[in-house]
Amino acid sequence: MARTKRPGPLLTLLAGLLLAVFMLTLNATTGTKNASSSSPETSPGATPQASPPPTSAPPSPSPPPPSKSAPPNADYAGRTDDNSSAVAVSLRGGKAIAYFCDGRSKESWLKGDVKDDGTMKLTGKNGAELDGTLKDGRSIRGTVDLGGQRYAFTADKAVKPSGLYRATATVRGARLDGGWIVLPGGKQVGILDRDGKPAAAPTIDPESGTLTVDGQALTASPVTP
Repeated sequence: MARTKRPGPLLTLLAGLLLAVFMLTLNATTGTKNASSSSPETSPGATPQASPPPTSAPPSPSPPPPSKSAPPNADYAGRTDDNSSAVAVSLRGGKAIAYFCDGRSKESWLKGDVKDDGTMKLTGKNGAELDGTLKDGRSIRGTVDLGGQRYAFTADKAVKPSGLYRATATVRGARLDGGWIVLPGGKQVGILDRDGKPAAAPTIDPESGTLTVDGQALTASPVTP
């Protein structure tokens, strides 16, 4: 009886190699398809959209310039250019009060604001007006318009007891209203109004402000706005 011949070892080895090559090819093809399917699809002819550039922040506004401070508190006293009258000005917190006096019959109290640049326009009764400018904190240069006349003046910074004083009182039924300008050097110019009648004022003690009118002691106090 004849024996069936079995395939030899070489044929078995060849079949295994063919199977291995087939499996490798199949895995490579499957991986390529999976990678393609995971990529985002791009429409034909579409242009990729670039991300907009980051918007730069607007420039910060420049800080406002520092505001000037009001002129310092101080008192000023001086005379008109024609030496006929005296002028005193008191500054406090951006406000001013002034007194113009010729020591006989002409006088005016004026008040108003002082700007940061040192200029001022003060007003009083009957259209009286003072226009002045503070010069480096040492003096005030300006004019006073009163009774149709204009008086140019310079008032220097005053150190007590120089300055502006005022006293009001009723003495023996008469209403008294007095104003005094104590100039640097001690000279005084003032008017005491008695029931609307102005006259030269008596001298005050500049250290205490005291004076005597019709036998009655009064006190003139420093004037501030």
